[in-house]
Amino acid sequence: MAKLPFPKSLPDFQRLFPNDAACAEYLEKTRWEDGFICPSCNVKAEPFRFDARPGVLRCRSCRKDASLTAGTVMERTHTPLSTWFWGAYLMVSMTPGVSAVQFQRQLGLSRYETAFQILHKLRAGMVRPDQDRIGGAKSAASHVEVDEAWVGGKTKGQGRGVHHQALVVGAVEACRKAPVPAGKAAPRRGGRYAGRLRLSVAENRTRKALGGFVEASVAPGAMIVTDDWSAYDKLSERGYQHLAVPERGDGQVAEEYLPLIHLVFSNLKAWIDGTHHGRIEAQHLQAYLNEFTFRFNRRFWPFNAFRSLLGIAGGQSAPTYAELYSGEWEHPNLANGN
Repeated sequence: MAKLPFPKSLPDFQRLFPNDAACAEYLEKTRWEDGFICPSCNVKAEPFRFDARPGVLRCRSCRKDASLTAGTVMERTHTPLSTWFWGAYLMVSMTPGVSAVQFQRQLGLSRYETAFQILHKLRAGMVRPDQDRIGGAKSAASHVEVDEAWVGGKTKGQGRGVHHQALVVGAVEACRKAPVPAGKAAPRRGGRYAGRLRLSVAENRTRKALGGFVEASVAPGAMIVTDDWSAYDKLSERGYQHLAVPERGDGQVAEEYLPLIHLVFSNLKAWIDGTHHGRIEAQHLQAYLNEFTFRFNRRFWPFNAFRSLLGIAGGQSAPTYAELYSGEWEHPNLANGN
């Protein structure tokens, strides 16, 4: 993967991936960097290729076909590979992401459902099966901020409350920049910046739900800063160093102790309201949280996210359109053991 070229602009993308054959060649190199090896008989040799089926290679030894999309979120797709590559590139290279309506319009797809399913399949590939926990000893984080927020559309005609909103819990690493030379202005937030992020839909604000998220997302022994909500009061018994800060609605306290996670939630809500116009169904919210987390954690290397997505997608299952709405499909959520 490291040897493969990567598009750094739209003209670059068009030059590297002008057609399905070029996309198929790229996929082949991601799977067999040193040359094709038949998955059936393990013979290494140049395969038969078909102009009409660029995504299929046939072994010269056992004569069995090998699909380049097998074991990826593109498996058994009838959509051209170039469309998938455009989708992956738009999702990871555009800071606000892309909605299904925008994707359908920009790629000239005839059906909204096709655009919707492609984007959700790509989101399924954004969660690494071997994802590690944040805040560990090898991390640059000094501590991890944890908090929760209500996400969703505005309530209309039903009184005050959190109707039609979902509870989201997040954890973000607080890292520190290098010391500022004398004479220069002090950095914002005391030189802290956000490291890696984890987000999950939570069923409620109980000790079981929030404490379980922390255990699944944050490495044991890490220093964790939260507000003084009672659900976090047993974190020290779970093996963490824990600082509970009573905010009491004081913005200065929040800015001092939990600035990064509050900034994350602010950006998340702005993204949902802006790119998706606040129209995200609760059953799909975790998929959008996965996308936001994927792009946030790669914000310093936005172009490499495209290649990363293709690599992560290997071995990941993805939903059919029917499964997205039947309730059979559960969006990947490592915080809940998925």
